[in-house]
Amino acid sequence: MYGSRGEGASAGRRMSAVVLGAALLITGCSSDDGGDEPDKSAGSGAGITQQPKETAPFWVNPDGTAARQVAALEKSGKKQDAEEIRKIAEQPVAEWIGPDNPQEQTRGFTEAADKAGRTALLVLYNIPHRDCGQYSQGGAADGNAYREWVDGVAAGIGDRPATVILEPDALLHLVDGCTPEQFHEERYDLLKGAVAKLKSLKNTKVYLDAGNAGWQNPDQIFEPLNRAGIAQADGFSVNVSNFYSTEDSIAYGKQLSAKVGGKHFVIDTSRNGKGPYTEGNPDERWCNPPGRALGETPTTKTADPLVDAYLWVKRPGESDGECKGGPKAGQWWEDYALKLAKASS
Repeated sequence: MYGSRGEGASAGRRMSAVVLGAALLITGCSSDDGGDEPDKSAGSGAGITQQPKETAPFWVNPDGTAARQVAALEKSGKKQDAEEIRKIAEQPVAEWIGPDNPQEQTRGFTEAADKAGRTALLVLYNIPHRDCGQYSQGGAADGNAYREWVDGVAAGIGDRPATVILEPDALLHLVDGCTPEQFHEERYDLLKGAVAKLKSLKNTKVYLDAGNAGWQNPDQIFEPLNRAGIAQADGFSVNVSNFYSTEDSIAYGKQLSAKVGGKHFVIDTSRNGKGPYTEGNPDERWCNPPGRALGETPTTKTADPLVDAYLWVKRPGESDGECKGGPKAGQWWEDYALKLAKASS
């Protein structure tokens, strides 16, 4: 349901990720000491720099989709639109790891982030039978393929700092009946194994996805979290690719935390600036809703000690799926990106 990663849209990013680390290091996009003023000729050419480390320790990709859009708009003379998209391009957003060459992808992102003195923010979204055949259907062919893929991800990360959001919607689709019963035990095993593998790394934090404030009741998700390895994880994520307010997300997360040993959590604030959409078909209010806005920018300085960070997990400006006039899931949608940026303060 999250629509955060379309197979077609991710193909180009998978290829660029393979060479990203080397390319950014060669162009000198950042200093060895993690300074906040990288060479503005690097990356997309849009002059994208890192955010202050003490506020947002996560890596800003100077060659991300939004950064390239800024450069293209500036080149075509659309300065005002370029400045709006810059609101997205200058913030750290998650890199969603595609199914091919996971080791090369994660090595590229973590090497570039480490060179900049920052932490890479990664999303793993490749569980078998993903998204129940909806807009972001796909995933690994079977359990063994998934384990091999996770091994590749871990090998690429190595000892470099990384924060991983693990499998958006994978647990919720077990609870809501979307994923057939015969796949449940395997999925719990795969998630628990992924947590263990990633937590064996020296500098990797792992957050299991746990839904959003609009999703029924925390009582229905805490036991699945336990079975999926939340005890070994750093915590859980809420509101991934959704629009619920930060206040409501904190309340939901705190309820859930109390049921899983006081675990901390992170909140996706990428598009929650005006809260959820309440009109139209309730089943698709999450998909490219109009009138939304960017939320709080990524930071570890949050309103509650249980909240480790506000993150932009969903990449603002990328489509949720082919609804409300949008392109395929994960594809850049300039018009929607502009509306998000213009609606934010």
